[in-house]
Amino acid sequence: MSGVKCIGKKIATIICFLTVLSFGGCGRLAYSQPYSVDGGFVTARYGVQESGAKVEPFASGLCVTDEDVMPLSVDASASGTAALFDVRNKTVLYAKSVHERMYPASLTKVMTAIVAIENGSLDQILTTTEAVKITEAGAAKAGLKTGDTMTLDQALHILLLASSNDVALLIADNIGGSVDHFMEMMNEKARKLGATNTHFSNPHGLTAPDHYTTAYDMYLIFNQAIKYDTFNQIINMSSYQTTYYDKNGKEIPYSCGTTNRYLKGQNNPPENITVLGGKTGTTNAAGHCLILHSKDIRGNSYISIVMRCQDSDTLYAEMTDLLEEINN
Repeated sequence: MSGVKCIGKKIATIICFLTVLSFGGCGRLAYSQPYSVDGGFVTARYGVQESGAKVEPFASGLCVTDEDVMPLSVDASASGTAALFDVRNKTVLYAKSVHERMYPASLTKVMTAIVAIENGSLDQILTTTEAVKITEAGAAKAGLKTGDTMTLDQALHILLLASSNDVALLIADNIGGSVDHFMEMMNEKARKLGATNTHFSNPHGLTAPDHYTTAYDMYLIFNQAIKYDTFNQIINMSSYQTTYYDKNGKEIPYSCGTTNRYLKGQNNPPENITVLGGKTGTTNAAGHCLILHSKDIRGNSYISIVMRCQDSDTLYAEMTDLLEEINN
């Protein structure tokens, strides 16, 4: 599905009418009605008066663009797609192929975290079953065994920092009752967020034929994730240590570091820009991917995305160049 540009009919409709309201930027009204994938509420989308009450459009508080926004000051030529969104001012500062379907790799885990946070409790005990099994060579794993237990809070830290794929299955199996049902929950949440060019086949992001998203949909998903304190606290951490238990109650010490090179001090953001955290993702099919939450010297918030780079050095070079646009 990489390289195939396909804007879903319903998101295209939304973008079309929002362009009328605010071309290349965002709606000006705070939305009071959620997106409905089955919605035929044309009047609600335009925010017109109906029976004396004003119903505001779904995406009026979101950044929207239906075409590339590519200032010459940014070089993202080596990526498959890239974007920079000003969250506070609801403007699109950069957009390259943002509606083109891509494999998301471990960016998938942002949605896994959202569904877990919304449907579980941090002190909930998760138990490893036979469903928690990763067989792909080289895939990141915590090494869970059947009967191992940890809290959802511990699992979310390991999911987002170490990007452990077996922990993603642990969360899905326990929060959803089964991995299959959790996938239904993830896809339903995507539809509610308006991410109609997204479909998840697993909770970890290892390559699957019917598993895809777009840079714009990842913006919608990540924009939801950063509304949760738990998510923000975790992605801002550089390392994590904890202890979970095996089936006999024996302690298993565990430690991990973030996969985010900005937080590890291996790469530096532009002057006056602070990287608050984000999520990395890498597979052969997806290439190297990164989504970030950052702020400028005035405290304004930004979401930036780079996907399908050939290597990590290129990924971070293009992301740094993208973040520099905030200062322009």
